Amino acid sequence: MNMNGLQPISKSERIQGVDIIRGFAIFGIFLVNMPSFNSPMLHLQPESWWPSQIDQMTLQFIDLFAQANFYTLFSFLFGFGMVLFQKRVVIKGYSFSLLVTRRLLVLLIIGCIHAFFIWHGDILISYAIIGVIFLLFYKTKPLSLLVLSLLLIFVPSLLFFGLLMLSYLVDPTSLLQNYSARIAEETAKVYSSGSITEITLQRIQDWYYVNNLDNAIFLVFALLPMFLLGAYIAKKQWFSKIESHVKAVQRLLFIAVIIAIPIKLLPYYTEKNIATDFLQDSIGGPAAAMVYASSIMLLTRNKTWQKVLSPLSFVGRLSLSNYLFQSIVCTLLFYNYGLGLYGKVTPSLGLILTIFIYSVQVVISKWWLSHYQYGPVEWIWRSLTYGKRQVFRRRVLEKGRNN
Repeated sequence: MNMNGLQPISKSERIQGVDIIRGFAIFGIFLVNMPSFNSPMLHLQPESWWPSQIDQMTLQFIDLFAQANFYTLFSFLFGFGMVLFQKRVVIKGYSFSLLVTRRLLVLLIIGCIHAFFIWHGDILISYAIIGVIFLLFYKTKPLSLLVLSLLLIFVPSLLFFGLLMLSYLVDPTSLLQNYSARIAEETAKVYSSGSITEITLQRIQDWYYVNNLDNAIFLVFALLPMFLLGAYIAKKQWFSKIESHVKAVQRLLFIAVIIAIPIKLLPYYTEKNIATDFLQDSIGGPAAAMVYASSIMLLTRNKTWQKVLSPLSFVGRLSLSNYLFQSIVCTLLFYNYGLGLYGKVTPSLGLILTIFIYSVQVVISKWWLSHYQYGPVEWIWRSLTYGKRQVFRRRVLEKGRNN
């Protein structure tokens, strides 16, 4: 099949507000990932590992404003983008099933390289797999997408929360977090002083600890409904034609706020345990994600705010490259084959590092986009998706358009 007539989305077709949301999501994901980059967060008890007040406040800030808010936001953007991608393919008369299969397969391969050779906390594998499940629903009517999304968010979350609370009534100790100081110390030793082989084996083990079959159903319920919600808003054109849908986005913001605030704060005004943490993430996370998305879209209607937020769009346009860049930089900082700082960075210092590295990414991304059409990983992803080498340098692209 000749695909010369089908090109990736051009700059003029992009929605700047969505690029800003995407760039903001990359910052939020980095904020959550930083403690896991430099410490064995899967196994340690934060209160005992970092007892200082400033570190506890930092962890609480991340918990409230970032934890579970941003991978759900990016899931929303993934579903949103899939609908736009499908519309463009259909308009051009090409096979959506062929292109989307390539697109998800390449993403899966990139995710595997990331998870097994760079950092265990990869999310791309999950996005690729959930993306396949999402294909069962992309033709669904908008209202059905909305209903199904809300059902998948609220029903399993409330049912599981109820089961956890019943368990708590029988045995109050059953909801205590299961930490292991021994495993945490062993993990820290491997990453800070182990060989490349030992670090690789530990990385694979840590990936499987989170992404095993027992946790698969929770990953589906965490990601799929946000894919569907993103598809709903894309089909309703709330973000692509924001001026025609201001009231709808304002209603979305209002509803999201009244859900997000009490649920995100739940562990702080009741009791912090597995049940309250679960509800905080499973319902509070998606609600907070929609607070961020709708707020940014409404703010970008104002020229001043658009100018203030626009630097985030540079990172957003290179979101995949920037996501992987963060993992590469941080593993070189913290692992033994780099500077070996694993276990030596506090949450408060990690927050400063996050802001600094992200600021560098903004500068680099702006420079990169002045010379290149896509990020390096985006270029590979797009070229393999379309089955054709994409124009990379901006001046070459502009020369071709002028001709």
